[in-house]
Amino acid sequence: MNYGLYLSASGVLTNLYRQDVYANNLANAHTVGFKPDVAMIRQREPESVESGAGIDFSQELLDRLGGGVFAGPQSVNMASGHLQKTSGDLDAAIEDRNAFFAIGVANPRSGQTEVQLTRDGRFTLNDRGVLVTVAGGHQVLDSDGEPIQLDQSAAARISPSAAILQNGEPAAQLRIANVADTSLLVKAGGSRFHFNGPDRLLKPVAHPKVRPGFVEASGVDPIKALMKVISATKAATGNGNLIRYHDLLMDRAVNVLGRVTA
Repeated sequence: MNYGLYLSASGVLTNLYRQDVYANNLANAHTVGFKPDVAMIRQREPESVESGAGIDFSQELLDRLGGGVFAGPQSVNMASGHLQKTSGDLDAAIEDRNAFFAIGVANPRSGQTEVQLTRDGRFTLNDRGVLVTVAGGHQVLDSDGEPIQLDQSAAARISPSAAILQNGEPAAQLRIANVADTSLLVKAGGSRFHFNGPDRLLKPVAHPKVRPGFVEASGVDPIKALMKVISATKAATGNGNLIRYHDLLMDRAVNVLGRVTA
């Protein structure tokens, strides 16, 4: 097999991966609390190095060409998005970059409710008076990790200290958790995260600060995301053209050059 085909094929695959990641970011440019993914690629070692064969199979020209590229590892850009004013009484944006609202999400397989984290601070009351997220209707948890039940007959609003006020009195306190190492967060969909780490690294914020009547916008810059999609598409197309050129050269070598020398 032509060595160049392997290099070009690796370029197609990794850039299709980059295109998918950046297209998903672009599609979520207006999703509240969304954090964009970062598509990483790394160089692959030449075959003689990767296989451990060493100098026995080393070829200077091929080694200088390298072994193509690999996709990954993928990460998440946790930078805070800008705040958008909604004036909603039950909307809030967290000011601390590494803090998250704690919500209870039902596992459809086990039926158990697990704690997840989100930066999407759009909340509302369901028909039972339980505070839930606008996106998905998941239960919002209080400082004790319990669902927040409110009086439906009284107006509710969120204070700057993350307290739920009704009739001017605190009715509940939003549970806001600080994540010491955000690399332990794994996306769960819908601007939600699983925390794959020890509980000691997930600490409640003693004095939380939120911005009532605001929400945190998506962390995606639409223009930059679009340019990255275009760049990945061009790179995938260029590598695809190289595959076609290699195929054409092999065709000429077999069907034309071989005939002449015969």
